Amino acid sequence: MGRELDLAPYGALRKSQSADSLNSVSSVSNTFGQDFTLGQVEVSMDYDAASHTLHVAVLQGKDLLEREEASFESCFMRVSLLPDEQIVGISRIQRNAYPIFFDEKFSIPLDPTALEETSLRFSVFGINEDERNVSTGVVELKLSVLDLTLQPFSGWLYLQDPNKAADAVGEILLCLSYLPTAERLTVVVVKAKNLIWTNDKTTADPFVKVYLLQDGRKMSKKKTAVKRDDPNPVFNEAMIFSVPAIVLQDLSLRVTVAESSSDGRGDNVGHVIIGPSASGMGTTHWNQMLATLRRPVSMWHAVRRN
Repeated sequence: MGRELDLAPYGALRKSQSADSLNSVSSVSNTFGQDFTLGQVEVSMDYDAASHTLHVAVLQGKDLLEREEASFESCFMRVSLLPDEQIVGISRIQRNAYPIFFDEKFSIPLDPTALEETSLRFSVFGINEDERNVSTGVVELKLSVLDLTLQPFSGWLYLQDPNKAADAVGEILLCLSYLPTAERLTVVVVKAKNLIWTNDKTTADPFVKVYLLQDGRKMSKKKTAVKRDDPNPVFNEAMIFSVPAIVLQDLSLRVTVAESSSDGRGDNVGHVIIGPSASGMGTTHWNQMLATLRRPVSMWHAVRRN
């Protein structure tokens, strides 16, 4: 088993106490809202260590111009380097088409040490009838989770509402893997950082709850140990769910960061939704897990207010 699921980079892992199985039918009526996907973009990137250059290709996009509240006949993409908000690439304007082929390539000088602290932001702008640029979707990708010095990255990124970025109350690093032979989904809650407590608290004791949802219904729940007075807690806890492969496309995960209290009714700080019906990095992470079965896939996620 150790050869198929190597979680050594996260140190000693603790297994959650419960190990619930997923039933195909449930009478539990708890339904959590799912994020709405605002289109998707296909990108690829690789890092040239010899020239200290990051090569980024924006290949194509889907559903970029379809909005209920507005209509756009054309759009373009902007690539920015974070945290400095440096614009490193702007695509040509693309007219209404499905899919939209960008076929843009950008080369970015970047020191190898900067890979650990740098993110790329991919932003889509629609052009309305008044020729104004309107931000319609955004996704951020941390370079530290891609191991670009070892292998290139290619995949679809799912955009999220740019107006929801202000709701972030911290970040959490999660590792997902699925072992089809054992029908086992493993979620490792690695660590969180920069957590903002509820009700203007100056201190709190965080823990993480992981809900397994099927068609929005809560099927199973597990939680980590409580970390005392730590806005940057390290958990390193593995949670194992028994999941038949046939229902994988009906599932999602809701990861909630909460504050512990003496009465057991602590406030929820925020949450992350991961799965095929999520948006942004939530869908990207799920799809990368399915594309690399048996291998753990780690990604940072913004924790959003409930």
